[in-house]
Amino acid sequence: MRPASRLAGLSSHVPGGQFWRYLLTGAWNTLFGYATFALFTALFAPMGRNSYILAVIPSTLLNITVSFLGYKWFVFKTKGNYLREWIKCVAVYSSATLLNLALLPVLVITIRYKFGLEHQAPYIAGALLTGGTVILSFFGHKHISFRQPAK
Repeated sequence: MRPASRLAGLSSHVPGGQFWRYLLTGAWNTLFGYATFALFTALFAPMGRNSYILAVIPSTLLNITVSFLGYKWFVFKTKGNYLREWIKCVAVYSSATLLNLALLPVLVITIRYKFGLEHQAPYIAGALLTGGTVILSFFGHKHISFRQPAK
């Protein structure tokens, strides 16, 4: 199956324009999220070579909140329920965060030893993991965070 066919099949399950708004918002969230991860990684760097793991925590909380607002207002366009939807949003992202925390050290070690990129490894690994998070999160948000009652 061609990539364009897969994308069309994926977008056929969502209301018109919602998938494209998600991709646009997701692009912003990805850039913002990676930038904050890189910022916190740089800020925590004096704490040691594995301080990138600590950087995940504050960057994730900030990124979840920014993502939540973009999805709520622009993609799924839900009204009210801010706290309940934010908590669900945190739950959806928590599974991705736990997976990232488990995979990040493995990728960083692999990149450091395979390619000899000591200082760049956390940044490269963070970028690689971000792509998978964007795709998995859409379905979690659609069916959990911003789920609309059946009419």
